[in-house]
Amino acid sequence: MKEFSEISTWLSSRGAVHAIPVVETLPQPTFRMNDQNFVSFSTNNYLGLAQHPRMIDKAREGLERYGVGNCESRLLGGDLDIYDQLESKLARLKKKDTALLFATGYLTNLGALSALVKAGQTARIYGYRAKKRHSYAFFSDEYNHISIREGIRLSDADRQTYRHRDLGHLENLLKESTASSKIIVTDGVFSQDGDIAPLPEMLDLAERFDAMVYVDDAHGTGVLGANGGGTTEYFGLDHPRLICMGTLSKAYGAIGGFVATDRHIGDLLRLTCPAYGFTSTLPPDQVYAVSEAIDIVAEEPERRQRLWENQRYFVRSMSRLSYKLLSTSTPIVPILVGDEGATDVLSERLRKERIHVDSVKFPAVPRKQARLRVILNAGHTRRQIDKLVWVLGEYERSSFFPAPSLSAVA
Repeated sequence: MKEFSEISTWLSSRGAVHAIPVVETLPQPTFRMNDQNFVSFSTNNYLGLAQHPRMIDKAREGLERYGVGNCESRLLGGDLDIYDQLESKLARLKKKDTALLFATGYLTNLGALSALVKAGQTARIYGYRAKKRHSYAFFSDEYNHISIREGIRLSDADRQTYRHRDLGHLENLLKESTASSKIIVTDGVFSQDGDIAPLPEMLDLAERFDAMVYVDDAHGTGVLGANGGGTTEYFGLDHPRLICMGTLSKAYGAIGGFVATDRHIGDLLRLTCPAYGFTSTLPPDQVYAVSEAIDIVAEEPERRQRLWENQRYFVRSMSRLSYKLLSTSTPIVPILVGDEGATDVLSERLRKERIHVDSVKFPAVPRKQARLRVILNAGHTRRQIDKLVWVLGEYERSSFFPAPSLSAVA
């Protein structure tokens, strides 16, 4: 007990433990906090669907029909037909045979990655004996989401980390590996850098070294591609070596995660993955809402169009300033500051103008790579974007001018 108290006190004295802001409303992209209106440039609700009337109506329909929760494992009486219908919809979105729903995106990566390499162990219970001994290895981008890293760690398989988007380094690790089954794992869109994984080239390597490619498309699904199909649609990829993971809590405005894959892998995961079979799944109202969200993205392309117009407008506006933008290829546009303290000061300066932007520091990113992670949204107005750029320019010039009124911004 004393050890935990000492660690907590030590971390608190260095600012590592701090109060988490409590908000009164969720960003759409404006929200209320401390009885004031703020504009969020941090929300993952990219298309503003979380408050869409059709989503709310569908969620209400699910509540009235099924109640507030499932309370059952899908393997033990909780497998409603609506889950199968949503999984079929997600499989079609990703051009795969089948999909599996999970309660959250984090749980999806923990469950799927740790279970993929254990299919043979489970099959042995049923008398299966492999013709040869299999060994497994994961190859993970150094900037992959922590849920990926934790899922790989739980697998107990060999794990190799390649430098960020460095295909040469990845190739060398694949060459050196003696594993019989290789799995390359990457974010589709990297959450802290906003850049996109080079999937076509990675699939070329997968062909050469007989590997699979597992793509965490949390920030690409619903955003990238001609129809919001994600990173694979963005590149025009439909490949049997691809396993597509996605979340439902970002562009689709709800909660949950999924894996879309070929049928034989889906069948194995349903049998071998405890995170799928030994816990309750999504509440029915969320299934109704997500299914409606997929339809809305298809039927209201103007939402994605506004998102990308806002992204381009922000990038053009920032070109007049001297800040370094780490990436301009997605709605995540990080502004590199470098120094952790300076990043906090700038974030606080924005907060005083009632603009919320995440200050991202170690351990989320390497030391001295602190940044403001700006996330553009379909609901942002030009005035709101102008206000953000204006405050950043004011800070850069270290002089003060009358700020645009918040009433014209929020």
